[in-house]
Amino acid sequence: MRSVALIMAGGTGARLYPRSRQAHPKQFLHLFGEGTLLQNTFARLAPLFDPSQIYAITTEELAPVVLEQLPALSPTNIIAEPFRRNTAPALALATVLLERRYGADVVIAALPADHLIWNVREFHDAVEAAIAVAAREDAIVTIGLVPSHPETAFGYIQVSDEPLAQEGSATVYRVRGFAEKPDAATAERFVNAGDFLWNSGMFVFRASTFWHEFATHLPDDAPLFAELRQARDPAAFALLVEQIYGRIRALSFDYGVLEKTRNSLCVLGTFEWSDLSSWDELWRLQKKDPRQNVLEGTIYALDTKRCLVSSFGKVIALVDVEDLIVVDSDDVLLICRRGSSQRVAELVNMFRRRGNTSLL
Repeated sequence: MRSVALIMAGGTGARLYPRSRQAHPKQFLHLFGEGTLLQNTFARLAPLFDPSQIYAITTEELAPVVLEQLPALSPTNIIAEPFRRNTAPALALATVLLERRYGADVVIAALPADHLIWNVREFHDAVEAAIAVAAREDAIVTIGLVPSHPETAFGYIQVSDEPLAQEGSATVYRVRGFAEKPDAATAERFVNAGDFLWNSGMFVFRASTFWHEFATHLPDDAPLFAELRQARDPAAFALLVEQIYGRIRALSFDYGVLEKTRNSLCVLGTFEWSDLSSWDELWRLQKKDPRQNVLEGTIYALDTKRCLVSSFGKVIALVDVEDLIVVDSDDVLLICRRGSSQRVAELVNMFRRRGNTSLL
């Protein structure tokens, strides 16, 4: 049974605005490590998959950037969406093409392009275990992490009290439910309960299992992709993809399928992980000065505490301030209170509604 990796590289990374922009989002940035987040994701997968078995799904707009950053990736291994419709349509389109190339039993390991992972050997163990479980079980397999602290920026997976099985060095659990990003009190309750894991956003499944779950939980959308699976003429296929993306609603795979299914398992990952979802998360992860500041660029800080300040052009000076996030770009200066950076995406949406496309 063949297995392939699918890097999901079409997101906007809006919470890291203004450094992350529509034409050059978060996955293409250098934030940690030697390469960009996308390049580091590819490098982590290289020991597990031959380059011919690594695919990326992104938008037509971003496909040239993916090719530029991943020269080892064949252009034929880039799957381009006409435009963004979130992860459920993206995974459906990719599964159509991968099933056509490898058959209905192909195991697809879908992983975000923009996450940070330490302990790569332990990451490999978790992915290999998830692939083995997905090949054997008719279930969607996720990878969960034991929370190190109550976090409102991550989703959670509630797992069974007792393990279902041991797969190599990894423990496998039945999934009892999924929870979206909670408020602070709920996040603390999840961590204290002991049966909630962070949802890494990594999904492993056979193509046949994916279509069963997709049809069961998204019955209005499934016929569109059923028709696409039958299309054989390349020109007709491309036209049909355009038509489907013009009709289908934007929907995450978590919300559309995982939160509804009773047919999912979770591999417990032991690696350190972050989805780098906000400027607050970057402040938490980065090395700080004695006053708990993260300062990037030419920054002068007087009596300043617990701030993240980032500028690669303009000199920034701060006096007697605390708990701020200040991020400068060529055309936008972001200032927000630390703890509120999840709301930066709301700012991006406001620009879009008001037609300020030059700021996106």
